[in-house]
Amino acid sequence: MKYPIGVQDFADLRSNGWVYVDKTALVHRLVSTGKYYFLSRPRRFGKSLLLSTLKAYFEGKKELFEGLAIADLEKDWTEYPVIHLDLNAERYVTLEELENLLDTNLRKWETLYDSTEQNNNSLSLRFAHLIQCIRQRTGKKVVVLIDEYDKPILQAIGNEDLQDQFRNTLKAFYGVLKSADADLRFTMLTGVTKFGKVSVFSDLNNLEDISMNSQFHSICGISEEELHEYFDEEVAELASQNSMTKEHAYEELRANYDGYHFCEDTMGMYNPFSILLTLKNRTFDDYWFATGTPTYLVELLKKTDFHLEDLTSVAVDVDTLDNIHRADINPIPVLFQSGYLTIKGYDKEFDVYTLDYPNEEVRKGFVKFLLPYYVYCRDSAQKVIIRDFVLTLRGGDANKFMLLMQSLLADTPYELIRELENHYQNVMYIITKLMGFYVQAEYRTSRGRIDLLIGTDKYIYIIELKFEGSAEDAMKQIVSKDYALPFATDGREIVRIGANVSKETRNIEEWVIEK
Repeated sequence: MKYPIGVQDFADLRSNGWVYVDKTALVHRLVSTGKYYFLSRPRRFGKSLLLSTLKAYFEGKKELFEGLAIADLEKDWTEYPVIHLDLNAERYVTLEELENLLDTNLRKWETLYDSTEQNNNSLSLRFAHLIQCIRQRTGKKVVVLIDEYDKPILQAIGNEDLQDQFRNTLKAFYGVLKSADADLRFTMLTGVTKFGKVSVFSDLNNLEDISMNSQFHSICGISEEELHEYFDEEVAELASQNSMTKEHAYEELRANYDGYHFCEDTMGMYNPFSILLTLKNRTFDDYWFATGTPTYLVELLKKTDFHLEDLTSVAVDVDTLDNIHRADINPIPVLFQSGYLTIKGYDKEFDVYTLDYPNEEVRKGFVKFLLPYYVYCRDSAQKVIIRDFVLTLRGGDANKFMLLMQSLLADTPYELIRELENHYQNVMYIITKLMGFYVQAEYRTSRGRIDLLIGTDKYIYIIELKFEGSAEDAMKQIVSKDYALPFATDGREIVRIGANVSKETRNIEEWVIEK
């Protein structure tokens, strides 16, 4: 089997024998029932291939669709002129780079269709004239497909002035599509995120957002049914290579790569990129994170002083999920739309969603990626460090655990450590999450909140941190508020750790342990 890893061109995929999970029935529904669409999906989820499929369809390339569902649904196969703009091709550091990309693409189309609009006019005016010109020259309405519409804006997170420049430029450019309605047959924009309110969509309010539409939930990604239909033999080979049953292989694929829900009460979707690489390489790994690092997300989390524990079982309303207004205040919408969180539950009565990591690949990958942003840790040493922590906690050696944590923080550069108790709490949370233990920050009891709770097979660790206090005071709080009471009948040994964090040394200064 030929796995189309990185193949985003539908014509190439169909002409050269790559495996294709047939999404054309949904494509036909799109083109038959609407005209203006917007779709957000995480990176590596097949958005570019979807637009390429639409491009081939509107160009009337019937031969590419033989044997697919749409071949029985479509009768006309009318050819239309297509404008396909991909904003994923550049790294946008200045406004000039965005303007140059738009200008280059406009020049290409202006030459192709002999558009005579003066190049010294604005980009949006040239775009509007181009659409009119194509309609006049061909006698047919125009199809506009825009891939990764939000790439410049995402890259400018943290630089408000540059983000405003990108937003204003794109707002005017995309706004042309509404005024050109009479000359357009079909329009679709895709991206990772949806920026709302006074943003790029304010002049293009006729878009139908299908990102959380159950009818198109599976238009990108691979469903459980599709995995069995298209890849059952390959899963059997994966199982054989890893000395497991086929059923166990399916369970591992489900745990690691399934679980994306883009609206309530729908089946989970698999990350197609990770699935294809797993089947090709015959090994399980965190493939999604290897292709890109969400640096802007980490900066958002640090900027907002976000508790990493709050990324699990997050309760939000639909307005929070649907638009990104102020990412610097609330990073949850960005995390959801980027695929690091997904819908795990829905309360219909209150219209409230519960979010969590979609699967183990994202959970492990994200936590692993966060580690260097909180402590200094060479990639080559990470596994050794985790091993030492695991063996220490398994063995109940709380003192050695704190010594290891102290040593890790001592090697961390000054600029990485902030004067916040939350920073040290997050460091402990990341380390213990990487170890695979049960861990919960700000664990609520009837008399207060435990800073950090860690559970192993034999031990329960209750950790209280004081910032510029004393280890004794931390232990007094554990005892006086009886934090151990909820675990009295658990059967595991309870280990209490009270620790003080020094502002001067920016490290855990002292600790007290009681069993």
